[in-house]
Amino acid sequence: MQFTSPQFKENAARALIDPQLQKALRNVETGFIAKRAAAAAALPEFDALRDNARDIKNHTLAHLDLYLEAYERKVTAAGGHVHWAESAEDARRIVMDICRRVKAKTVTKGKSMITEEINLNEFLEANGVEPVETDLGEYIIQLRGEHPSHIIAPAVHLNKEQVEEDFRRVHTHLDVNRDLTAPETLLSEAREVLRKRYFQADVGITGANFLIAETGSSVIVTNEGNGDLTQTLGKVHVVVASIEKIVPTLEDCSQILRLLARSATGQDMSVYTTFSTGPKRVEDPDGPDEYHVILLDNGRTSMLGTEFQEMLRCIRCGACMNHCPVYHAVGGHAYGSVYPGPMGAVLTPSLFGVEQSAHLPNASTFCGRCESVCPMRIPLPKMMRHWREREFERHLTPASARYGLSVWAFFAKRPKLYRMAATLAASTLSLIGGANKRIAALPLAGGWTKYRDLPAPEGQTFTKAWAARQAKRPGA
Repeated sequence: MQFTSPQFKENAARALIDPQLQKALRNVETGFIAKRAAAAAALPEFDALRDNARDIKNHTLAHLDLYLEAYERKVTAAGGHVHWAESAEDARRIVMDICRRVKAKTVTKGKSMITEEINLNEFLEANGVEPVETDLGEYIIQLRGEHPSHIIAPAVHLNKEQVEEDFRRVHTHLDVNRDLTAPETLLSEAREVLRKRYFQADVGITGANFLIAETGSSVIVTNEGNGDLTQTLGKVHVVVASIEKIVPTLEDCSQILRLLARSATGQDMSVYTTFSTGPKRVEDPDGPDEYHVILLDNGRTSMLGTEFQEMLRCIRCGACMNHCPVYHAVGGHAYGSVYPGPMGAVLTPSLFGVEQSAHLPNASTFCGRCESVCPMRIPLPKMMRHWREREFERHLTPASARYGLSVWAFFAKRPKLYRMAATLAASTLSLIGGANKRIAALPLAGGWTKYRDLPAPEGQTFTKAWAARQAKRPGA
């Protein structure tokens, strides 16, 4: 995808005045938050599972090399092949080598954020291989030439009227009189078209929600069954997964699965949870002749042992963005990266550099909702603060902000002077605010007052108000 994180402010400004997008984004709040809360409340051990899942992933990351080697041995023993990819370029090359060897002209794909990360579709097309997205949301945005705006609901930024328009534009066989106004009819139309593509493809590519070291299995969760058809009907099944997707045992995987769907869509479990271990065996009625797993680093190992290691616990449920007021306002494309929302505000700088994505850790109210709902208890606000510190250290923040902080630090180190200045500022701003206690314009605060009034202080500093309150207490 085109990386536009450096233009986050411009992207966000366009998103805020896009009526179609604003209408669609209302579905994020209404479609996810209440369902997640109900699913969590219905499971008494939900928080205990979160603690356990955190501990499982922490243990795995502390011994990542050992579990990855164990996983490779199990995959090989089952007849599969493991390929190690240090970079996106390496992963793309491996996929292309497999496709060329089997003379594939078409590949089907299950929904995979990791293939979005490495821009696999664009690479395949440029090399004469047609990728066909089979997840409904991914298929819709492929028709539009777009990328996902959400990690579990790729087309959440669209309305059904837009989808109908795209189907009529691309599906030239459609009867002009066919009714596509209901979601079910759109689904039926997509199913009719995609069914044929499964049988045309020689290679099926999926991501993986989990990789299990104990068995050498890859696990995908879907609600449409497209992942199963993708990985069983082609001659070759290729799994592309980042190295942190590993978990030690089937039991560990089953515990985290109890959190995944509840946090993502409010379901107890996804409709399909599919475990794949190696290619088709002699006694199997169907399945691929070859099974390949591409283990991608692409910057993950550089996060190990740092303050950003906890981000590698992420299971891509999307709960953080479902609850984020900034995401609700601007949507996923504004972030300019394959990973939007709070998790993207931490992961994107980790993978692509804070120099290119410094706006993202600042795109937060720090309300803490993301951390409170994260099934893996990832401290997202803390890590965004770490990125803000890195941004400041490297002089990536505007000079006005750095000088302003320097001035504040000067006063903060001198408490008496700070109290005097705070008292003077509070009194002055209270006078400027007038009777309605609102300030419409203020020098050095244009970033705020351009869009909203600044509430004026009541006239007293907090410390004075607190002291006065304490003085009135009995026995003071």
